[in-house]
Amino acid sequence: MPRDLVHYVAQNLVEDPEALQTSADRGGRNVRIEIRCAPGDAGRIIGRNGRIINAIRTLARAAADGRGRVDVHLLD
Repeated sequence: MPRDLVHYVAQNLVEDPEALQTSADRGGRNVRIEIRCAPGDAGRIIGRNGRIINAIRTLARAAADGRGRVDVHLLD
């Protein structure tokens, strides 16, 4: 599941893994994965120039294996 992969990667990036929450909403073939973390950890997930969050999105899309569209969002 793409959500499990996103959670695993994000959990290894943040300083406060207890505050990390991921959820997935499925709408037909589309999946929206939302990441919530401690305010101080948001920068770790975003990365410099958004490189980390873009890499997480790429991994999630690869994990979906072409079974639909996957969107990953970091929420405040």
